[in-house]
Amino acid sequence: MSDWALWLTLVFVLIAVLLSLWQRIGLEREIVISTARTAVQLFAIGYVLQFVFHTDHPALILLLILMMIGVASWNAARRGKDLPAVIWPVAVTLSATELFTMALLLGLRIIAPTPQYLVPLSGMIIGNSMIVCGLFLSHMKREVEASRGEIETLLCLGANIRQAIQDVLKRSVKSSLIPTFDTMKTLGLVQLPGTMTGMIIAGANPLEAVRYQILIMFTFSASAVVSAVLLSLLSYKRWFTDQKMLRG
Repeated sequence: MSDWALWLTLVFVLIAVLLSLWQRIGLEREIVISTARTAVQLFAIGYVLQFVFHTDHPALILLLILMMIGVASWNAARRGKDLPAVIWPVAVTLSATELFTMALLLGLRIIAPTPQYLVPLSGMIIGNSMIVCGLFLSHMKREVEASRGEIETLLCLGANIRQAIQDVLKRSVKSSLIPTFDTMKTLGLVQLPGTMTGMIIAGANPLEAVRYQILIMFTFSASAVVSAVLLSLLSYKRWFTDQKMLRG
């Protein structure tokens, strides 16, 4: 893509801004900031990846992955900002999911242990898990409020906090996973996903692009479930006070 073609893509941003102004939605500032951040962050990471791929040093790869986990943890934890130190179970969840998934990919020799595979796949896995964690916390917040009477009744009848909130946890886990599996059900019929599309545009054989996309989506399915289940186990106590009462 030429520089001129890249500049022309700002037409799409302009359309979004004009529609927001016309309908008085008030998203103009958000659109401009998001656009600027996208461009700056992607160019910055492009230079970083170029350096990391060139040096091929394990410490730099690990540092980059830890940075991804840190940013993703902070972003997902904002969904549960009313809970005490919820960023820690989120960070542990993302770290464990990344470690588990990469151990399988490398242990089964599905991918080679090179930066070109490790960094992009880690970014996609962590990003997908971040979305699942954020959705779980959002659904939990709504479910706990909707089921407050039920939970408090169970506590009064002698149930422990895990028993009292078990049904809420299950519903929240299930809800947080719906987007992942809905996407998988319509892949290739409704949309051609980013990795596959990018490879095809770059000139790769479509069947080879499909192979990589299948790898990514199957990895996403496991990492999503691991993230949702693990976060539910690590975070449910934070919905209660030390006196085993629901937080107000």
